[in-house]
Amino acid sequence: MTFSETEKKNIQERLLISCEESWARLGYKKTSVDDLCRKAGISKGSFYLFYESKEELFCAVMIEVQKRLITITRNTLGLSPRKKDLAKALQVVYREYVKIPFIRETKSADFIAFINRLSPKNLQELENHGRYDLKEIIKSTGLTYKIEEEKALSALSFVSNSLQDDEQLSWDALETFDFIIDTLVEKIFD
Repeated sequence: MTFSETEKKNIQERLLISCEESWARLGYKKTSVDDLCRKAGISKGSFYLFYESKEELFCAVMIEVQKRLITITRNTLGLSPRKKDLAKALQVVYREYVKIPFIRETKSADFIAFINRLSPKNLQELENHGRYDLKEIIKSTGLTYKIEEEKALSALSFVSNSLQDDEQLSWDALETFDFIIDTLVEKIFD
């Protein structure tokens, strides 16, 4: 079947959205190309006009999610960011991050199965595009450190990683995260 450029763009968008939703809900293994095609309104044969494999689509989803997180960060920071803007950006991104299980559960059997099935080309794409580089984001703000840069980055990363399992907290996880980020940013930057 031949698709117009507009149809191709719309189908690809529907595939990306359906894949992200299904991956978040069911995981990689239980997400089927047949279901994604049905939701996108195309045949399974047409799927392969857009992606060489299920893994290539999942790789594209991962890259789109990373781009979205970076865009959210930049938009929240604004043009002349201050400490409070960095804290707000980290808080906003964390709220988005916790909504996406597959991006934070990188040690799960499901995620490892996905990574193991990626082609070398897709692995390289993820490496090139799939980084949320906190160091570069902070550098772009022009903020100066009160403490050693690596210590600051470690502290900020530790907070994000340690609050993954928020069921163990006796207080609201997002409120706890906000408090810790506000405190850390105040202590870390001039």
